[in-house]
Amino acid sequence: MKSQKQLPISTGNRVLAALPKAVYKRLMPQMERVLVKTGQFAYDVDKPIKFVYFPITGVFSLVTFMEDGEGVEVATIGNEGMVGLPLFLGVDRTSGKAFTQVPGDSLRMPAAVFKKQIRRQGPLTQTLQLYTQALMMQISQGMACNGKHSIRQRCARWLLMTQDRIGAETFPLSQEFLALMLGVRRGGVNKVATELRQAGLIQYSRGVIRILKRKELEEASCECYRLIKREFDRLLGSPQKQYAIQVPGRTVRQRV
Repeated sequence: MKSQKQLPISTGNRVLAALPKAVYKRLMPQMERVLVKTGQFAYDVDKPIKFVYFPITGVFSLVTFMEDGEGVEVATIGNEGMVGLPLFLGVDRTSGKAFTQVPGDSLRMPAAVFKKQIRRQGPLTQTLQLYTQALMMQISQGMACNGKHSIRQRCARWLLMTQDRIGAETFPLSQEFLALMLGVRRGGVNKVATELRQAGLIQYSRGVIRILKRKELEEASCECYRLIKREFDRLLGSPQKQYAIQVPGRTVRQRV
């Protein structure tokens, strides 16, 4: 039997936190807690999806690719969601990739177990329907944001969203990933990061970012941050909800 420990939901996953307590307790033994490192895949292009992930402290990128091989990020997923939504929608593979952008812990469930749970048509299915709507809103708002707002505003939004998911002022984030998130060249990322650093809002050195002035960073962001956050809060409830119940406590390393 795996070791167990107390884990407050406020430091866990919001999709799972939105479930009734009895359902949450029933699902926990069917998951394992895994540590995923930067750049590791949750799933790859046109390959069977073997697991779904409920991030706790890590952040994943969903990326689609052009014919020239260039990748474009369409969404990021952290502790507000689930990675592996194609399985929920009835397919076992997709044309995009999902990989870790910021390393951290996730709860992982085998695809076969997940599909069995979904067939029950219970609270997990209903909650994931709400999450799907929230994610669609995030993607559509992100597309509008990319077309209307400055790199500085978009960068501030992504940094705020990442901090919300990590739950810490300091987190690793390379210029390469930040450029992918914003859909710009690394030169543009370096310029805006320098501006935010000189304004005293962040510290940025060797791929590690520290947010110094949260309120001022929110002011530097566009309205998209508030709109996306409001939608997730509306559909999934407050991120402060807690269950002091047992979850898998043993962390295993993610296999590539």
